[in-house]
Amino acid sequence: MSKLVYNAVKCLECGQIIESMSQYDYKTCTCPNMAMVDGGLFYARYGARDMRMIEKIDIHDDDDYEIVRQYATRGSRGVNGDEPLTHIKLCDMNNGHLIAVLEYGAPEWHKNLILKEIAYRNVCMECELDSGHHKMSCSSRYNIKGDEI
Repeated sequence: MSKLVYNAVKCLECGQIIESMSQYDYKTCTCPNMAMVDGGLFYARYGARDMRMIEKIDIHDDDDYEIVRQYATRGSRGVNGDEPLTHIKLCDMNNGHLIAVLEYGAPEWHKNLILKEIAYRNVCMECELDSGHHKMSCSSRYNIKGDEI
């Protein structure tokens, strides 16, 4: 079963894109159409006074990965955990951040997205973790499951 990784609507009356980030994150646009979205990544609920004037934007983990990586995010409070929460798109995360997520832990579906991003970039995880001589002679790369190819 596919997992929702982005839940938003675009109000075609005012052009505003509204995104729901968490389960009870009910948001509306500011125009008279009152387009709304709710549910975060748990469920997609949307509406408007005129439903013909909204465009659903729901991205699932089994959609084309070129699209998924532009929308799927990871919440971050910075390296030390003391910064305000921000959400960073997978495509904007640096390699070290991707590796840190795997080490820190995440739901299985999210780990799979991180591993897909690592494979997409053809990142050698050993190179990212070790600044020694491995980088100079590295020919190993990792596939989506994290196994050497």
